Amino acid sequence: MAADATGTVEIRGALMRLRRATGLPVAFGGLVEPGRQRMRISEFSGAAGLALRGLTVTSGYGLGGKAVALARPCAVTDYSLSRQISHEYDAAVAEEGLRSVLAIPVVVRRRVRGVLYGALRTAQPLGDRTLTAAAQAARDVEQALVVEDEVRALLTAAGPGFGPGAGSGVVPGEGAGPDGAGGAAGWEQVREAHAALRALAPRIADPALRADLLDACGLLASGPSQDPVRQPVVLAPRELDVLACVAAGATNGAIAERLGLRAETVKGYLRSAMRRLGARTRGEAVVAARRAGLLP
Repeated sequence: MAADATGTVEIRGALMRLRRATGLPVAFGGLVEPGRQRMRISEFSGAAGLALRGLTVTSGYGLGGKAVALARPCAVTDYSLSRQISHEYDAAVAEEGLRSVLAIPVVVRRRVRGVLYGALRTAQPLGDRTLTAAAQAARDVEQALVVEDEVRALLTAAGPGFGPGAGSGVVPGEGAGPDGAGGAAGWEQVREAHAALRALAPRIADPALRADLLDACGLLASGPSQDPVRQPVVLAPRELDVLACVAAGATNGAIAERLGLRAETVKGYLRSAMRRLGARTRGEAVVAARRAGLLP
């Protein structure tokens, strides 16, 4: 779940949405290199040649560099003739035949993380509709990066077995459970992380990243094997999401807000989970789910 991998996937999707929404023939973009004031153009949609591929754009230089430096959208009607930007990248832009170009920064927590470009091969003003659609595409990437950042922070908070680069054989509770070095407080932190990660999963557009996140949730929830004589308990994803929040101590109202559901819907999922687990109360349901290895 590396941040650059996530951002690249999201930028690729945003560029395709940008072209569909605006009719622009060319869109491209890339991520700002961590710890450096420059970005590399890596993703393209509609480009005819290779002139821009892999181009490194330094903050403050050219149109994209200006967007990085100012952390705000920038646009020019005729790139090669514009006096609003410097012209270090004119040759690459001209080889691709671009004239009117816009650059929208992807800003997360006041830090520019990437830039989306859209372009025409004619010199004409880019209207408000085009700029609005480009800004929305950038917002989509920003939201995805915020979610990814939260996921990484939660996995790190859950303990060294669940952070970036963790192995798949870690069992929660070894050094983190009530009898481990982490103590009861550490175990509760694992449960809160599990609930938060499950709540974040539906917001992730990339299927591979979402699957990785749910796999991590499974590691957090690894527990005793179910009784082989009894039929294994299976909960629907949303039932498990609700029960994970209950296990973390959340009220129905808080669960509804976290999961984007109505309170009555939360109650319905909880009742269904209790029925499947043979529990009479929400507390019994949590205990039964832990015994079944469904919750940490």
